[in-house]
Amino acid sequence: MKKILITSLVTFMLASNVSADTDGEISLSKKSKPVNDCFESLNRATFTMNQGLDRIIFKPVATAYRALPAPVRTGTGNVLSNLSSLITVPNNVLQGEFKKAGINTGRFVVNTTVGILGVFDVAEKMDFPKYDKEDYGQTLGAWGVGSGCYFVLPVIGPTTVRDTVGSFVNVLGGDPWYNASTSGNNHYLSDSNYMTTKVISGIDFRAKNIDSIENLEKNSMDFYASVRSLYLQDRQRKITNTNATIEVIYEDGDWEEIENQ
Repeated sequence: MKKILITSLVTFMLASNVSADTDGEISLSKKSKPVNDCFESLNRATFTMNQGLDRIIFKPVATAYRALPAPVRTGTGNVLSNLSSLITVPNNVLQGEFKKAGINTGRFVVNTTVGILGVFDVAEKMDFPKYDKEDYGQTLGAWGVGSGCYFVLPVIGPTTVRDTVGSFVNVLGGDPWYNASTSGNNHYLSDSNYMTTKVISGIDFRAKNIDSIENLEKNSMDFYASVRSLYLQDRQRKITNTNATIEVIYEDGDWEEIENQ
């Protein structure tokens, strides 16, 4: 039943993308196609709701998290980054980046063993090349799939049709992460483990960016439009594997960590 509901949602979103008008186009660059904010009124309402939830729940939790000792927060971030390799490696393969897949597999093995489940980034100290996360939305983009309409989802925040479909790939496939064993029997991580990690990642992201997000909101004439532009340009940067943003003054490492100016 869960898969049927998800498939129906994805189908609806794809159909909406085909039938929506072109109001609210955002052109990211000369090489990228415009992204339509097809349901801007609804998106803005959802964005406002998310801001309310952020003030009541997420920001206080993130503030408390940021009060933890720095080594605890660093170790947590390292574990989350290490686990993300389980998504990055198969997407390296799907994009034909076999060398990166090998490097990231080696990084995962080293950090999981010597780094004690990824608490310590031993691979970085061993001069492994810089780690860049990949996901199924990026893979679809690399394959030439258009972004489709821009959406703001409750709690989750900004996304596009392509990125939402990419997020559902794991769920539709059964279990969310690539061939990770928790007890030596080659089982996949469970849905509950995946969701727990996503929640912690969200808290870690919010804690790292409390000041940056506040500054962006204060300095933006239209905070919704600024977040939309930042998200879309960041996704384009990741798909093309470039470091430069296009028109936004903020540049982040993973839409999880907006750099402080």
